[in-house]
Amino acid sequence: MRVLALDFDGVISDSAPEAFVVALRTFTALAPRTPLAAQAPALDRRSAPGDAAVRASALFAPFLEAMPLGNRAEDYGVILRALEQGRALRDQASYDAFREGVDPAWLARFHERFYAVRDALAESDPEGWAALMPPYPALLAVLRRRADDAELAIATAKDSRSVRALLSLYGIAGLFPADRVLDKETGRSKTTHLEVLQARIRVPFPEITFVDDKVNHLERVAPLGVRCALATWGYNGSREREIARARGHLVCGLEDVEKQLYG
Repeated sequence: MRVLALDFDGVISDSAPEAFVVALRTFTALAPRTPLAAQAPALDRRSAPGDAAVRASALFAPFLEAMPLGNRAEDYGVILRALEQGRALRDQASYDAFREGVDPAWLARFHERFYAVRDALAESDPEGWAALMPPYPALLAVLRRRADDAELAIATAKDSRSVRALLSLYGIAGLFPADRVLDKETGRSKTTHLEVLQARIRVPFPEITFVDDKVNHLERVAPLGVRCALATWGYNGSREREIARARGHLVCGLEDVEKQLYG
């Protein structure tokens, strides 16, 4: 392994609470009469709610369960719409079928509004915003310890502004050169992210390892020839882990990720 590329949300950052708050605020802004607003009144304020308030919401657990099925910010809107309608998203096929019925123009509006809502929250309550996205300390320790053993990169659907701010807060910004942080502007799929990364560093795909917490991302990049690893500390469950093992991907926990990745 000459290059270790990591997803950000659910791999480096435990960011589900922030994504949920921003997604819910975005959804209620686009659909102010939605019954979902009444289920999470403590989350709809200018400042950031506390982690306990987020996790107490009746919507958070089903939102978290469906997160592995999406790819980008607008998929949070799809999940919330399914919750609003009481639709079960049991697997990737049911999620994809439901998403097909959502107006693409609405998805585009959700995507744009999501980042505006995120920016507003980050500016109005920067400390509260960051507190909703703590890092995974055990992974940070591995990255610091093995920093000289492989080049590090990030391939994420998050915006680079947020990523750079959080990397600084986590104390690991120096491990990731600016041209190794590939964000949502790089492309719509992780395949594009890794193709751009490979073109920049000119390392053969088989010498690149990609770690993500979403098995659908691993499935898309695997044909490139990269080594794929599912981060079980992120947003996935037995459904995704069984698929990853069946496809021959590494399935790593925080307790064994260093051994699995570096040998």
